[in-house]
Amino acid sequence: MIGVINYGAGNLGSVMNALSRLGVQAEFVPGAEEIRRYDKIVFPGDGHFGTAMTALEETGYTAAVREWIKLERPFLGICIGLQLLFESSEEAPPANGEIIRGLSIIPGVVKKFTCRKVPQIGWNSTLFREGTRLFSGLSTEAPPFFYYIHSFYAEPTDKSVVAATADYSVRFCAAVERGALCAVQFHPEKSGAVGLQLLNNWLNNF
Repeated sequence: MIGVINYGAGNLGSVMNALSRLGVQAEFVPGAEEIRRYDKIVFPGDGHFGTAMTALEETGYTAAVREWIKLERPFLGICIGLQLLFESSEEAPPANGEIIRGLSIIPGVVKKFTCRKVPQIGWNSTLFREGTRLFSGLSTEAPPFFYYIHSFYAEPTDKSVVAATADYSVRFCAAVERGALCAVQFHPEKSGAVGLQLLNNWLNNF
């Protein structure tokens, strides 16, 4: 059974619909204390970095997600679900001298695009590293296009975790893969057939 974390973020219905189209059983995790009974976890969502972290803290998901990933259990973060894995974000600058911390699972920070047209909304070519299980079966000669909508991008300290990149005024991290931990900046559930293939790769390869 696939568990989808629901902490009040948007865009959860399309993720559930995509998983249903792939013929897998999925349900919203009823609470942080229930997370252990699932085989795999999807952590999707849109929203503000600071608001999302506050919601995770209040619902108990901060400790639950950290423990899940520490145990090397299959995890897929989508959009804000990627950014929250990092230490901090320019979207949530220090308040009263205190930095709003992310989950701090991957060393690095989240930065804002400095180009004039923000957010990036639409399809973008995505270059992935050969040998990544997440992008298995996709072509490196004709890089796939995925659907993006975001104003901020993650910048990992350790570049070896970067599974894919895309270009929007700067070359940025589009996906990470480290053991059983995966996360993508784009929305596979809104990316048509290629997005479904990526989700299927995650379901079968992790």
